[in-house]
Amino acid sequence: MNTSENVEEAIEVLQQLGLKEYEARCFVGLSQLETGTAKKLSEMTEVPRTRVYDAIRMLEAQGLVQIHHSSPQQFRAVPLDEATETLRDQYEARVERLHDALDTVEIVEEGDEEPIQQVWAMAGNVGIENRTEELIETATEEIVLVIGDESLLTEDLIATLNGIGDSVELLIGAVTKPLQEQIQTAVPDATTFISGLEWLHGEDATEDETAIGRLLLIDRSTILVSSIMPETKAEQAIFGEGFGNGLVVIARRLMSQGLLTKRDPTV
Repeated sequence: MNTSENVEEAIEVLQQLGLKEYEARCFVGLSQLETGTAKKLSEMTEVPRTRVYDAIRMLEAQGLVQIHHSSPQQFRAVPLDEATETLRDQYEARVERLHDALDTVEIVEEGDEEPIQQVWAMAGNVGIENRTEELIETATEEIVLVIGDESLLTEDLIATLNGIGDSVELLIGAVTKPLQEQIQTAVPDATTFISGLEWLHGEDATEDETAIGRLLLIDRSTILVSSIMPETKAEQAIFGEGFGNGLVVIARRLMSQGLLTKRDPTV
């Protein structure tokens, strides 16, 4: 990625974090300078000079820019670490406000009885990982997890797995021996095994095949299955609960292929 692409990506991310376009362009422009004037910023960023002053005032109010009241005025961006921490705090504060607001919204009761079995679909690696971790944290008896791609063994997932109480049985399968060793090192209290599912994304899989990302079974009642799309590497998943015992038996037997019999108790 060249400098121009980096600049445009930074501007886009800043807008996603709540800055307006001119504010984002001025901040990125100042990040490339020790100090700058409105004229210099306008030339660099293509922001109209009269709008530079408005953008700078907003950036100053957010703690992202400092102003030297000389003639002409000089502007400079705060250090990068300070700026990112300020933006992180603002973003987290907005998320907390959103949570508090939605938490007080009343649920509309429709009166219809919900089906016993529910299957839901979702997409996006971040959302699926968050759902995986939330499900893991609800476990009271057993967790069976099969990881089909080492990129899914993130630091957050490792921390969640290591936070499981001693009363919960933790079984983690991998598609390759190196991945199993990596899991065992990262999560020492888990029982690890090589999955016997040949159709998982292993050494023989081709690049144009959809690969299984993760399989998760919580307390033999809640199931999550994800796949990784070959071209985009985007993750998609389905999850559900309230299934009959027969389906759970099949799912657990499939997921635990590779476990020794004594570590694979009858469902």
